[in-house]
Amino acid sequence: MKLSNLTLSTPYLSLDPIFYHEVAPTPLKNPKLVSLNPEAAKLLGIDPSHLTDAELEKLLNGTLLLKGSRPYAMCYAGHQFGYYVQRLGDGRAINLGCANGWNLQLKGSGQTLYSRQGDGRAVLRSSIREYLISEAMHGLGIPTSRALAIISSDESVAREKWERGAIVLRLSPSWIRFGSFEYFFHTNKHKELERLADFLLQESFPQFVGSENAYLKMYAEIVQRTAQMIAQWQSVGFNHGVMNTDNMSAIGITIDYGPFAFMDTFESGYICNHTDAQGRYSYDNQPRIGYWNLERLAHALSPLIPTEKLQLELDKYGDYFTTRLMELLRDKLGLDIPNENDSDLLRSLFTVMENGRIDMTPFFRILSRYDGNRETLLSMTLAPNQLNEWCDRYDERLNLNTSSVEERHKHMLRTNPKYVLKNYILQEAIDAAEKDDFTLVNDLLMLAQNPYDEHNKFERYAGVTPQQHTNLKLSCSS
Repeated sequence: MKLSNLTLSTPYLSLDPIFYHEVAPTPLKNPKLVSLNPEAAKLLGIDPSHLTDAELEKLLNGTLLLKGSRPYAMCYAGHQFGYYVQRLGDGRAINLGCANGWNLQLKGSGQTLYSRQGDGRAVLRSSIREYLISEAMHGLGIPTSRALAIISSDESVAREKWERGAIVLRLSPSWIRFGSFEYFFHTNKHKELERLADFLLQESFPQFVGSENAYLKMYAEIVQRTAQMIAQWQSVGFNHGVMNTDNMSAIGITIDYGPFAFMDTFESGYICNHTDAQGRYSYDNQPRIGYWNLERLAHALSPLIPTEKLQLELDKYGDYFTTRLMELLRDKLGLDIPNENDSDLLRSLFTVMENGRIDMTPFFRILSRYDGNRETLLSMTLAPNQLNEWCDRYDERLNLNTSSVEERHKHMLRTNPKYVLKNYILQEAIDAAEKDDFTLVNDLLMLAQNPYDEHNKFERYAGVTPQQHTNLKLSCSS
């Protein structure tokens, strides 16, 4: 199907106007296509070969309105760094409508009713980061929003310095957030709260529509999905950076990528966001914050569901998280049957990695070919004696496996990515794009979508992060 034949629907606009603000995008000056993601085009039923740069530039810049589209921004609230903000909303994102189960949204497309003092814009730097990380997370099997395309422009946007304006077209099965429910709860609009819950049921949890305790079942599913998603984050060393409740998806996927990072050398308390002075959203705090955010959602849903029933579901969060994380970590170590001592083996490994300043991703990839020879592994640590002692325990544990060494290697290579998009890698693409060279953006898109494969051309990105680029902190500004 061609883009011109795509018809959008806008079911969210069936809700009352308090839920949204209809607003047209504000075009950028001289848009230029940076990248198209063919895999995302297929999600919409579009044949990528039929897409042209010109029509994509117009679509992302808001000058091409697809059939059925009625652009709008969504209203919501949220807890930001633990403090409640009574109204936030899409301050620089404009929804175009829905196609094939995916909601299309332009980020950086101009001011809305919810922009407050913001300019409604996004810059090329952050737009490239979100575009690529969306696909990188999908490539790793982590639930996430997706991205169709990105444009740059000649428009200047003021952040810490003047930067080039850009727009990314992102996709999600739903853009409803924990903060969407908080807005209607804290304004005592319980009728609207119920309408929002009904809408989310229809949109994302149709299996519960019409059943007894449908709202409770929906909340229980959100708890489980969120816990398991954060377990996946932890398993690959991903730090979201800004887990505010307005950035938490009500369908349990990763959204709103700001100052995120994949871990370089392992630091349990790593903070990727330099705005986060207290470390609220540090790597090791993410599981606890996930629970805290789900508490806020439970509180917002309390007019619809008895509090004690909500708490019973929330109490399962820890088991969901721990069970999934243990499954993932056993897979990373190639352990094919559980053992009661596995948790201690795994905890000790992360202590060894932290003490030895070990780069997490290449370590697990090299471990995927471990056959008893420790030379390469020991070269990666500043504390070789500790790692050597852990390897003794690992060798003993591997004796309990039922699979062969070859089968273990094959499984681990499908589990431990060779490539993750570390921040220094992304910065190389950003620096080139600022000079209108988008080659590396498109190369990294391919790398992001195939992180377990061998890519000889990009072997340099599979190694240990250069010391000067290790565990950088980033700004919230985008």
